[in-house]
Amino acid sequence: MFYEKEFAFFRKYLENLGLNSYLVPQDGSYDKVDFQLRKILSPDANYESALLSALINAEENIIYFITDSFLCRYIFFRLPHTPSPSGIIIGPYLNSEITKEVKLDLAQKHKINSQAFTVFEKYFFQIPRLADENNLMILLNTFGEAIWGGLENFAIKEVDETGSYDFSESSGFVSTEIDRPQLSVHLIESIYEKENKLINIVSQGLINNAEMVIAKWSNSGVEKRVADPVRNMKNYSVILNTLLRKAAERGFVHPYYIDGISSDFAIKIELANSVKEIEALQKEMIRSYCILVNKHSMKNYSPLIQKVLTTIDSELTADLSLNFQAKELNVNPSYLSSLFKKETGMTLTDYVNKKRAEHAARLLKTTSMQIQTIAQYCGILDVNYFTKVFKKYLGKTPKEYRESQS
Repeated sequence: MFYEKEFAFFRKYLENLGLNSYLVPQDGSYDKVDFQLRKILSPDANYESALLSALINAEENIIYFITDSFLCRYIFFRLPHTPSPSGIIIGPYLNSEITKEVKLDLAQKHKINSQAFTVFEKYFFQIPRLADENNLMILLNTFGEAIWGGLENFAIKEVDETGSYDFSESSGFVSTEIDRPQLSVHLIESIYEKENKLINIVSQGLINNAEMVIAKWSNSGVEKRVADPVRNMKNYSVILNTLLRKAAERGFVHPYYIDGISSDFAIKIELANSVKEIEALQKEMIRSYCILVNKHSMKNYSPLIQKVLTTIDSELTADLSLNFQAKELNVNPSYLSSLFKKETGMTLTDYVNKKRAEHAARLLKTTSMQIQTIAQYCGILDVNYFTKVFKKYLGKTPKEYRESQS
């Protein structure tokens, strides 16, 4: 087909919206379309037969918006200019929140017993929500114009299957009881897959990728474990904060740095007063942990130098001399000096003084403490020496720097 690049962009955009897409018949394993829900509900459910039949019966130049019997939305259309008939199915997604009462009605309709309802309910939490389909519609119209040669050459058609038992060859689902363990496994696997993807991205400090994750995270449902929506979002945010802590740790950030940001967000979560405020906080959390990894990851340093760097950042007022640290770490001072210079590009003394000057600059900018006091907070008791060190790294005396900032 002549639109390979456009098609690749189209599918990537869908992926960034959190929507799955499958080529028919090329992709084959269609039971993943709905997390194998229909396969579990009915062993006779034949995805391949149903989708191939839909492909054969689909009109050309028509984009179908399908609402299935579980109130989930799919998009389906035939692809033009292919060697053999082929199409694409996109979804599922929800365009509105499904209340518990509606889920109970669906469970009754599909003969899902009360013992398995909790597991069935979790199915909906895996499905992305697109409260506004405008961006998706713009994408489809733009892609349709590219592959069919103009907006006038194709149409969009709504298909309502809410009253049917789709994807099944029988008149109804065969089984009268959902396979609770099997569905639990698929749902749990899906949750862990998303969480591991997030951890992997944050552990590398990939802020741009994290932005995409934020969008998908916002579109996903949140399991309602308590009635209060604010408390529910707070509980979910606590889980997210824990995941991000592990991501930063995997990114070789020392617990000293992680603990500070984690504690700060734990307080912010409890102080939040609305769902909207918590959603914004979740976005801030993901970005902040990415920045933390970029700033404090020690993956390029040996364990010995990692300990030295962490000690310096956490105890600027302590004795950070080469001899003292070598003694504390039970290594030869010459070896420590050589290794530190090799891995950081600076001598240990220069690194310590640079860190102390940077900390002094923050205090000069954000507090009204006297310069002599600031020098003590940075581990330098001699004010004259402090001024000399500060000017070496900041280009100004402490007094000149404070005046320039004010």
